[in-house]
Amino acid sequence: MAKSNLKAKGQAFIVFDTTSAASRAIEEVNGFELFDKPMQLDFAKTRSDATVLREEGEPGLERWKRGRLAEKERKQAIEAQKNNQLKRPAAAPELATRPAKTTKGAGLKATGTNAAAVIPDEYLPPNKILFLRDLPENYDADGLFTIFSRFEGFREVRMVPGRKGIAFVEYEAEAGAISAKEATAGMQLGDEGKGIRVTYQRQ
Repeated sequence: MAKSNLKAKGQAFIVFDTTSAASRAIEEVNGFELFDKPMQLDFAKTRSDATVLREEGEPGLERWKRGRLAEKERKQAIEAQKNNQLKRPAAAPELATRPAKTTKGAGLKATGTNAAAVIPDEYLPPNKILFLRDLPENYDADGLFTIFSRFEGFREVRMVPGRKGIAFVEYEAEAGAISAKEATAGMQLGDEGKGIRVTYQRQ
């Protein structure tokens, strides 16, 4: 399987039936010149989809894909958090050494430039509760139930009293939430044709 994205340009994965056959291919082909460049062969760090499908069937492959997607989103969340921390301005030296002073509102969360870096909603790590936004005003819990109950481990839809356009959907485990988010993010509902926003609930 050749990779077509730019980051993996010049890379490919080849699946063999046995480890010994793959080892023999590495020994015989490693260093072989292709288009005036020596090829570099090594074992992949993870199993291929074809191998998982052969060993565990369709259910196993679906679990494998969900796990891979969850790991990707966790890495994106960590990377986004690191980037936000790097952008935070350093505290001024005189402020850093100033003695602590009790002020009004002590104990409230800071909202200034020195507040803890906030991860964008799109990069929050997976959990079992989804946060829905930009829903049509005429959509109720029954309409959302029809859409989200078809995913594994569905538990409930929770509307927010007095707040239009938002709702929460809870599953028994992350796997169901991951599948639902992947399938429904950007889904167009109602007559306006505007896609809904589906992210994980902020913990």
